[in-house]
Amino acid sequence: MIRLRRPATAAALTLAAVATAVLGLAGPASAHVTVNPTEAKQGGYGRFAFRVPNESDTASTTKVEVNLPEDAPVGSVSTMPVPGWTVTVEKRKVDPPVEVHGSQLTEAVSKLTWTAAPNGGVKPGEFQEFPVSMGPLPQTDRMVFKVLQTYSDGNISRWIEEPTPGGEEPENPAPVLTLTAAAASASPAASAPAAAADDDDDDADTGAATAFGVAGLVAGLAGLVLGGLAFLRTRREPASKS
Repeated sequence: MIRLRRPATAAALTLAAVATAVLGLAGPASAHVTVNPTEAKQGGYGRFAFRVPNESDTASTTKVEVNLPEDAPVGSVSTMPVPGWTVTVEKRKVDPPVEVHGSQLTEAVSKLTWTAAPNGGVKPGEFQEFPVSMGPLPQTDRMVFKVLQTYSDGNISRWIEEPTPGGEEPENPAPVLTLTAAAASASPAASAPAAAADDDDDDADTGAATAFGVAGLVAGLAGLVLGGLAFLRTRREPASKS
């Protein structure tokens, strides 16, 4: 009996150890600050939300600081009110200036800080989104936002590590917005042949309509002439005697 139990016990212990290791690795993998959506067009405008989950079992998230990248300034940044939170906006000088709707801006937003009201914040097991509107988005491949997440017990999570293309995800990754090139519009030279073809088609249709109109007019005149001749002929012929 003992010889039969030992292999079963060893197998159970091995499975338990493997399950613990897998669950332990998978648990915190996605519990970090992200920006949504994760992709946008260069030069465009968009609405983005910084999603902040609470990783603590006992404390609430009471402050969120989002640093905009210095190498990719954005001319226009506005925030959406979040109930129970106040936001402060910090700016910095930029050189060269950022052009927005034909105006040269010498300042750009450098940091957004959301602070929870007393006894508020993101409770354990919850998450909160902080929406912003940004544009025009810079002509770069990506924007990396370094974020500090402060808890009510004084602990700070620093989501500031930049990911390496093709590498493993860092332990404390910063939110990344991937930017793609805008679709190129058709050039005037490419659209000219199409316009010329349309003009040719219009000319051909107009010529055909004119030809049909002339033919109809001629046919109508011929009918009138024939009708007049027939009428004159009947007037000249003597009436038949009864």
